[in-house]
Amino acid sequence: MSRLIVVTGASAGIGKATAKRFAENNDKVLLIARQRNRLARAAEEIESSVPGADVETLALDMSDADSAELLQNHVRSTGLPVNGLVCCAGSVPPSGSEDVKSVVTEWREAYQSNVMTSVIAVEGLVPLMADGGSIVLYSSIAAYRGSGGSGGYGAAKAALHSYVHTLATRLGRRGISVNAIAPGYVAGTDLFGDGLSAARETMLVRQTALGRSGDPADIAELGFYLCSEPGGYVTSQILQINGGSYHGV
Repeated sequence: MSRLIVVTGASAGIGKATAKRFAENNDKVLLIARQRNRLARAAEEIESSVPGADVETLALDMSDADSAELLQNHVRSTGLPVNGLVCCAGSVPPSGSEDVKSVVTEWREAYQSNVMTSVIAVEGLVPLMADGGSIVLYSSIAAYRGSGGSGGYGAAKAALHSYVHTLATRLGRRGISVNAIAPGYVAGTDLFGDGLSAARETMLVRQTALGRSGDPADIAELGFYLCSEPGGYVTSQILQINGGSYHGV
């Protein structure tokens, strides 16, 4: 029987690469993102590159609590338990002026788009997950060393670490593993929008021990492993994958 894998933030970048990796394994993959058109294009790309891919799309804003019920209803309609939930949704909010109201707005947006998108998806789907399933959240290197001008982003990602440990303990009795992946700089994503200059990109690459940026497929492979049988004993971990730009601690 096919596994059902749910991937949020699946319309581009790491999320799309992750959905493709599971489709290559003949899993049934539910792609979730906010923008219906981009989501449809992502599904078409996966179907064209993976013959026989079993993918479905569901346009939802996972920062909206009402989306949990819509997601539950869709999953129930498949008749399958959720074997894997990979929460890739997230964004870096623009950092504006340094007045208090602007800073507060930035932090709220960072928390809503990087923490609540995961919390709503997880809490909505935990009752529908198969025992022995897997949950993977997405942190960032910014959780370890800060996020430059957008202070709220790194702090929001760090908040997920505590959530991972709490969930791992809570769900361990069901054999459900819970981990987070903390990538460094990954090229080919929408995370920075148009805000990453060529000089900044060059600096980020030079910081790595391997001398290259990450690729969405690099990160997707780790997410796939954590949702596989060989990865089933890995839980309550924050796994860094950054080419050596920040050494493990």
